[in-house]
Amino acid sequence: MSKRLRQGSNGAATAVIVVADVTALILGLWILFYVLDANRANDLVGFVHDAARWLAGWSYNLFTMRTDWLRTLLNYGLPAVIYLLVGHAVAARIRRV
Repeated sequence: MSKRLRQGSNGAATAVIVVADVTALILGLWILFYVLDANRANDLVGFVHDAARWLAGWSYNLFTMRTDWLRTLLNYGLPAVIYLLVGHAVAARIRRV
């Protein structure tokens, strides 16, 4: 395999990892903002909430506990973990090619 082709796959793998990590970071930030009762009128908090809700749309209300912080942790934490695991697995597969 040529060195140039291998460098391209490393760049693609790095891009996949960065996207997965940023996605998980946004979801983790929303969990932190929710648990710490951040001001939802703040633009940053609003942006993170909107982005996290969109990213976790497929798992929204998957868990319906009565405890709000636990429900938020599970409904946004599960997608964060899945995005990390799948992203890093795809990146490892890209690097092997």
